[in-house]
Amino acid sequence: MSRKSERELTFKLLFMSQFYEKKELSDELLLYFDAPFPFEDKENVSEDEEMRSLKESVDDETRQRVVAKYVDILDKLDEIDKKISEVSIKGRESDKEKDSGKEKNSKESEKNSKKKKKEPRGWSIDRIGKVELSIIRLAVYEILYDDSIPTAVAINEAVEMAKKFGPQDSHIFVNGILARFA
Repeated sequence: MSRKSERELTFKLLFMSQFYEKKELSDELLLYFDAPFPFEDKENVSEDEEMRSLKESVDDETRQRVVAKYVDILDKLDEIDKKISEVSIKGRESDKEKDSGKEKNSKESEKNSKKKKKEPRGWSIDRIGKVELSIIRLAVYEILYDDSIPTAVAINEAVEMAKKFGPQDSHIFVNGILARFA
Protein backbone atom coordinates (compact mmCIF):
# COMPACT_ATOMS: atom_id res chain seq x y z
CA MET A 1 0.00 0.00 0.00
CA SER A 2 1.32 3.45 -0.87
CA ARG A 3 2.22 6.12 1.65
CA LYS A 4 -0.61 8.23 0.22
CA SER A 5 -3.15 5.45 0.93
CA GLU A 6 -1.78 5.03 4.45
CA ARG A 7 -2.09 8.78 4.97
CA GLU A 8 -5.71 8.70 3.81
CA LEU A 9 -6.52 5.86 6.21
CA THR A 10 -4.91 7.80 9.05
CA PHE A 11 -6.89 10.90 8.04
CA LYS A 12 -10.14 8.94 8.09
CA LEU A 13 -9.35 7.59 11.55
CA LEU A 14 -8.59 11.10 12.81
CA PHE A 15 -11.81 12.39 11.29
CA MET A 16 -13.80 9.55 12.87
CA SER A 17 -12.22 10.12 16.27
CA GLN A 18 -13.82 13.56 16.53
CA PHE A 19 -17.22 11.92 16.91
CA TYR A 20 -16.36 9.57 19.77
CA GLU A 21 -15.19 9.87 23.33
CA LYS A 22 -11.65 8.68 24.10
CA LYS A 23 -12.87 5.57 25.91
CA GLU A 24 -14.78 4.47 22.77
CA LEU A 25 -11.94 4.94 20.32
CA SER A 26 -10.29 1.53 20.72
CA ASP A 27 -13.58 -0.25 19.96
CA GLU A 28 -14.24 2.04 17.00
CA LEU A 29 -10.75 1.40 15.70
CA LEU A 30 -11.41 -2.34 15.61
CA LEU A 31 -14.77 -1.79 13.93
CA TYR A 32 -13.21 0.54 11.37
CA PHE A 33 -11.00 -2.16 9.94
CA ASP A 34 -13.81 -4.75 9.98
CA ALA A 35 -16.42 -2.55 8.30
CA PRO A 36 -17.20 -3.05 4.60
CA PHE A 37 -14.90 -0.96 2.45
CA PRO A 38 -16.67 1.10 -0.22
CA PHE A 39 -14.58 1.35 -3.37
CA GLU A 40 -14.40 4.73 -5.06
CA ASP A 41 -13.91 3.27 -8.54
CA LYS A 42 -16.71 0.69 -8.68
CA GLU A 43 -16.40 0.15 -12.43
CA ASN A 44 -13.11 -1.74 -12.04
CA VAL A 45 -14.15 -3.76 -8.97
CA SER A 46 -15.61 -7.23 -9.14
CA GLU A 47 -18.72 -8.14 -7.17
CA ASP A 48 -16.59 -10.27 -4.83
CA GLU A 49 -14.35 -7.32 -4.00
CA GLU A 50 -17.11 -4.72 -3.71
CA MET A 51 -17.94 -5.32 -0.04
CA ARG A 52 -14.72 -6.66 1.39
CA SER A 53 -13.49 -5.16 4.63
CA LEU A 54 -10.41 -3.04 5.19
CA LYS A 55 -9.04 -5.94 7.20
CA GLU A 56 -9.04 -8.00 4.02
CA SER A 57 -7.67 -5.24 1.78
CA VAL A 58 -4.99 -3.84 4.12
CA ASP A 59 -2.12 -6.09 5.14
CA ASP A 60 -1.16 -6.44 8.81
CA GLU A 61 2.06 -4.45 8.48
CA THR A 62 0.27 -1.48 6.91
CA ARG A 63 -2.53 -1.63 9.45
CA GLN A 64 0.03 -1.61 12.27
CA ARG A 65 1.80 1.44 10.80
CA VAL A 66 -1.48 3.32 10.34
CA VAL A 67 -2.70 2.50 13.85
CA ALA A 68 0.67 3.37 15.41
CA LYS A 69 0.70 6.74 13.66
CA TYR A 70 -2.94 7.37 14.60
CA VAL A 71 -2.30 6.55 18.27
CA ASP A 72 0.83 8.71 18.31
CA ILE A 73 -1.15 11.63 16.85
CA LEU A 74 -3.85 11.19 19.49
CA ASP A 75 -1.16 11.19 22.20
CA LYS A 76 0.24 14.45 20.84
CA LEU A 77 -3.12 16.01 19.97
CA ASP A 78 -3.01 18.72 22.64
CA GLU A 79 0.46 19.80 21.49
CA ILE A 80 -0.60 19.75 17.83
CA ASP A 81 -3.73 21.79 18.52
CA LYS A 82 -1.70 24.28 20.53
CA LYS A 83 0.73 24.73 17.62
CA ILE A 84 -2.15 25.19 15.17
CA SER A 85 -3.72 27.82 17.43
CA GLU A 86 -0.39 29.63 17.89
CA VAL A 87 0.27 29.76 14.17
CA SER A 88 -3.26 30.94 13.48
CA ILE A 89 -3.09 33.72 16.08
CA LYS A 90 0.36 34.85 14.89
CA GLY A 91 -1.03 35.00 11.37
CA ARG A 92 -3.87 37.22 12.52
CA GLU A 93 -1.50 39.54 14.40
CA SER A 94 0.78 39.94 11.38
CA ASP A 95 -2.26 40.64 9.19
CA LYS A 96 -3.30 43.43 11.57
CA GLU A 97 0.20 44.93 11.38
CA LYS A 98 0.05 44.89 7.59
CA ASP A 99 -3.42 46.46 7.63
CA SER A 100 -2.22 49.35 9.78
CA GLY A 101 0.08 50.61 6.96
CA LYS A 102 -1.56 52.60 4.20
CA GLU A 103 -1.75 51.28 0.64
CA LYS A 104 -0.17 53.39 -2.09
CA ASN A 105 -2.99 53.04 -4.58
CA SER A 106 -6.52 51.71 -4.63
CA LYS A 107 -5.80 48.91 -7.13
CA GLU A 108 -3.12 47.44 -4.83
CA SER A 109 -5.47 47.79 -1.88
CA GLU A 110 -8.27 45.99 -3.73
CA LYS A 111 -5.96 43.11 -4.77
CA ASN A 112 -4.71 42.65 -1.21
CA SER A 113 -8.19 42.69 0.31
CA LYS A 114 -9.36 39.97 -2.10
CA LYS A 115 -6.31 37.86 -1.27
CA LYS A 116 -6.80 38.30 2.49
CA LYS A 117 -10.38 37.04 2.31
CA LYS A 118 -9.04 33.63 1.23
CA GLU A 119 -6.37 33.44 3.94
CA PRO A 120 -7.19 32.08 7.41
CA ARG A 121 -7.19 34.72 10.13
CA GLY A 122 -7.02 33.74 13.74
CA TRP A 123 -9.08 30.60 13.46
CA SER A 124 -9.64 28.76 16.72
CA ILE A 125 -9.71 24.97 16.66
CA ASP A 126 -13.47 25.02 17.32
CA ARG A 127 -14.15 27.06 14.19
CA ILE A 128 -12.22 24.84 11.81
CA GLY A 129 -14.29 22.25 9.93
CA LYS A 130 -13.77 18.65 10.99
CA VAL A 131 -12.39 17.55 7.62
CA GLU A 132 -9.93 20.43 7.44
CA LEU A 133 -8.94 20.03 11.09
CA SER A 134 -8.20 16.33 10.63
CA ILE A 135 -6.08 17.07 7.56
CA ILE A 136 -4.23 19.90 9.31
CA ARG A 137 -3.59 17.79 12.42
CA LEU A 138 -2.15 14.98 10.33
CA ALA A 139 0.07 17.35 8.35
CA VAL A 140 1.28 19.20 11.47
CA TYR A 141 2.14 15.86 13.05
CA GLU A 142 4.13 14.90 9.95
CA ILE A 143 5.89 18.29 9.88
CA LEU A 144 6.81 18.36 13.57
CA TYR A 145 7.25 14.71 14.54
CA ASP A 146 7.89 12.57 11.44
CA ASP A 147 11.40 13.17 10.13
CA SER A 148 10.90 10.75 7.25
CA ILE A 149 8.44 13.12 5.54
CA PRO A 150 9.74 16.45 4.19
CA THR A 151 7.66 19.50 5.16
CA ALA A 152 6.84 20.34 1.54
CA VAL A 153 5.53 16.80 0.95
CA ALA A 154 3.37 16.90 4.09
CA ILE A 155 1.87 20.23 3.01
CA ASN A 156 1.33 19.14 -0.59
CA GLU A 157 -0.34 15.87 0.44
CA ALA A 158 -2.57 17.76 2.90
CA VAL A 159 -3.66 20.17 0.18
CA GLU A 160 -4.42 17.25 -2.15
CA MET A 161 -6.49 15.54 0.57
CA ALA A 162 -8.38 18.79 1.17
CA LYS A 163 -9.21 18.91 -2.54
CA LYS A 164 -10.43 15.32 -2.42
CA PHE A 165 -12.28 15.21 0.90
CA GLY A 166 -12.98 18.83 1.85
CA PRO A 167 -15.54 21.32 0.67
CA GLN A 168 -14.80 23.67 -2.22
CA ASP A 169 -11.73 25.87 -1.64
CA SER A 170 -10.86 24.18 1.66
CA HIS A 171 -7.46 23.40 0.17
CA ILE A 172 -6.73 27.15 0.18
CA PHE A 173 -7.47 27.32 3.90
CA VAL A 174 -5.40 24.20 4.66
CA ASN A 175 -2.49 25.54 2.63
CA GLY A 176 -2.73 28.93 4.39
CA ILE A 177 -2.43 27.36 7.84
CA LEU A 178 0.29 24.88 6.89
CA ALA A 179 2.38 27.43 4.99
CA ARG A 180 3.05 29.07 8.34
CA PHE A 181 4.82 25.89 9.47
CA ALA A 182 7.19 25.90 6.49
